[in-house]
Amino acid sequence: MSEPDAAERTPAPEPERIALYGDNPALRRRRALSGLIGVVILAAAFGGIAGLIGGQTAGLVVAATVAAPLLYLVSFSARRQIWLEGNTVVVRNWGTRRIDLVTAKNIDVLVTDVRGTRTVGLLVGSGQRNKAVKIDLAMYSGTGGRELGILALRRLADAVVNNIDANGVVFSGLLVAQLRSEARGDGVADRPLYRLASVAPSGKFAQRFTMDAVSRFVATLE
Repeated sequence: MSEPDAAERTPAPEPERIALYGDNPALRRRRALSGLIGVVILAAAFGGIAGLIGGQTAGLVVAATVAAPLLYLVSFSARRQIWLEGNTVVVRNWGTRRIDLVTAKNIDVLVTDVRGTRTVGLLVGSGQRNKAVKIDLAMYSGTGGRELGILALRRLADAVVNNIDANGVVFSGLLVAQLRSEARGDGVADRPLYRLASVAPSGKFAQRFTMDAVSRFVATLE
């Protein structure tokens, strides 16, 4: 009887999982608790006003109507986890979605502004309807904030650079510029992601930067 091949004896190693935010249980619990407190306050306020006008039953109905969708949003945010496995972004909430960064059909930079906090992320679409994922790269408030770790940025840059359909080399260049800025010890205000967040127009909840816009911005960094 012949010996089994080495490939048959040893299973292939699973891809390393790199967290892209949302993988901290304590942080998720704090976020869920603060969200629940906000829901209770809003539901009580609207329910109290309705109760004064239409009575107890009306107040309870309004409170429940206000609370239900907000509770869904809070639970959705608290449960959301996102990580990178090789070249694949995995998002887990009520279900699981996977998007290969190398074969994704669309990549944009999305900057959102919520009460003075700007979030810079990659919006990656697979080309299939309703199958897209936003990868938060950094969140800034004033001159401080939170940025994705060096390892995660490096792996994202390595994955998207091989995407031909969406000109991933441009977005990889932005991530590499951020890594170089951090390596030089630049302050937060001098880093590319902060500068990109700063040039987004004020008063807009979301601003999308296409490949051409990102390419022009990266060219100014050289």
